[in-house]
Amino acid sequence: MSTATSSQTSASQPETTMTDFAPATVHAPGRIARIWNVARLHLVDLRTYVGIPWIIVGTAFVITLIISVIITYSTGSDPNSPTALVGQRYSWAVLAPQWYLIVVAVQAIGMTFPFALGFSVTRRDFYLGTSLLFVMISAFNAVAFMLLTQIEKLTNGWGIGAHMFNALWFGVDGWWVDLLTFFSMQMFIFFLGASVATIYMRWRMPGMLVFWVSLAVLILGAAALITFTSSWTAVIAWFTAQGIAGFFSWLFIPTLFAATCGYLTLRKATPKN
Repeated sequence: MSTATSSQTSASQPETTMTDFAPATVHAPGRIARIWNVARLHLVDLRTYVGIPWIIVGTAFVITLIISVIITYSTGSDPNSPTALVGQRYSWAVLAPQWYLIVVAVQAIGMTFPFALGFSVTRRDFYLGTSLLFVMISAFNAVAFMLLTQIEKLTNGWGIGAHMFNALWFGVDGWWVDLLTFFSMQMFIFFLGASVATIYMRWRMPGMLVFWVSLAVLILGAAALITFTSSWTAVIAWFTAQGIAGFFSWLFIPTLFAATCGYLTLRKATPKN
């Protein structure tokens, strides 16, 4: 009787096999996910990419306001008068964070690349993720600076005739030109710094020496060629004819060149202590 009962119980239970205990298949993240993870890896420290640059902007802004008040008071002129405004348009304070961001680009390669390789990130995914970061930060800064430029114009220099953002070539044409110029300039700075960092990662000091000497020879050679052919007038006329938007649009070409060279160099780079 017990044998029959045992047989019935066994028959009523489903048969258990080893496949029932097999772990679920773990799918590796796709290319887009891996690239996005690299960008997120950089943004773990927001101070480097957002915090410190905007602290620099804020400091330059406060200094600009103080200088504007001093100029207005010492000249005894209306803060919105042409006399009080014209000189301040040559302020370079608007470019204050750019010098720091080129260091950020160098650090993005020099400091994060060895760390990322420890997580089995490929060189291609790392460079594409870093490039995505550069595009995002450039776009964010371009929109922010464009809006601040327009606000500064609408408020006649924050009510005291100050020129922090509406200076140099910014604010001369439409808002879209300011957006273009900020974005193209930021992208150029990022990829220039990144490409220099990849040269150091690949060839160390000998590579840096060759790079800087070659760059100096190229610049001096171009200047000598223009001088000996008496072409400075034609060169200046060509740049003038491009306008602000045209000139900064051409800047995308050396940016693309630097980005390509940086990628090709990083493919063979090996982090060293």
